Amino acid sequence: MKEDLRKLFIRDLGKLEKEINAYRHESSLWLLDKEILNSAGNLCKHLTGNLKHFIGHILGESDYIRDREAEFSTPHLSKAALSLEIASTKEAINLAFDKLDDAKIQLKYPIEVFGYEMTVQYFLFHLLSHLNYHLGQINYHRRLLDRP
Repeated sequence: MKEDLRKLFIRDLGKLEKEINAYRHESSLWLLDKEILNSAGNLCKHLTGNLKHFIGHILGESDYIRDREAEFSTPHLSKAALSLEIASTKEAINLAFDKLDDAKIQLKYPIEVFGYEMTVQYFLFHLLSHLNYHLGQINYHRRLLDRP
């Protein structure tokens, strides 16, 4: 189970990087329009911050300090800078998963994120679905707002 989850996180972070790099115009990464209230760049920052915190820091015991507010207010970063964020997130996930074993994944997640107890495995599935939810938003954002 652990290795399957690791592979899925790494795979889907690769998809995130492909989406970011598929933008023809770097400035389009930061566009907002009508009901689209989060830019692709901010969603990318949100996803990397979320995973570096909940997997890298909490499970992997990294020294990462999350600034969730900055994820949505960061000045416009380049594709290259966002790609570095994604790469460092992959590294944090790999380091955290190296510390996990199949027994620990069945234990209680160290913090109550939603106000109730859950296993590490349950929360990892939640984080994976959260990643893919926003990945889909980024895909639509690109196709709607990154015009020639």
